[in-house]
Amino acid sequence: MAAELSDILIRQARREDLPALVAMFAADALGGHSDTTDPEAFADYVRAFVAIEASPDQTLYVAERRGEVVGTFQTMVTTSLTGRGSSAMIIEAVQTRADMRGQGVGALMIEFAIAEAKGRGIGRVALTSNAVRKDAHRFYERLGFKPSHLGFKMALK
Repeated sequence: MAAELSDILIRQARREDLPALVAMFAADALGGHSDTTDPEAFADYVRAFVAIEASPDQTLYVAERRGEVVGTFQTMVTTSLTGRGSSAMIIEAVQTRADMRGQGVGALMIEFAIAEAKGRGIGRVALTSNAVRKDAHRFYERLGFKPSHLGFKMALK
């Protein structure tokens, strides 16, 4: 499925989008994910892309403007026994290229994900945001998200 607003197209990511996606993540000083444009690391990104593409419960999207990738996000659908066996769509890795921030790309991507969830009969979307990203928190709240949980993580490597 693809959606257009003005000159922004949201579509499923393709392998040829990887260099632009990697560059966007590597340019993110707050992400803390050790992303890099080092050519030796590219195989790691290809491996992850192949796994995402093969999963029926994950989709990687890009926002494209005039043939250039200007944003990305990933969705995952998970089903839990809680909530009487409810499913949720988790929105992850939301990133807008630095020069495109504040132009509605992020809102369009989130609205697209919400519409996808509704279209699949999923009653809840969730996302996490790095605690230091105060601007992102305000952005998500403007879109109707409410802070509801405290997240924890543990590095295993």
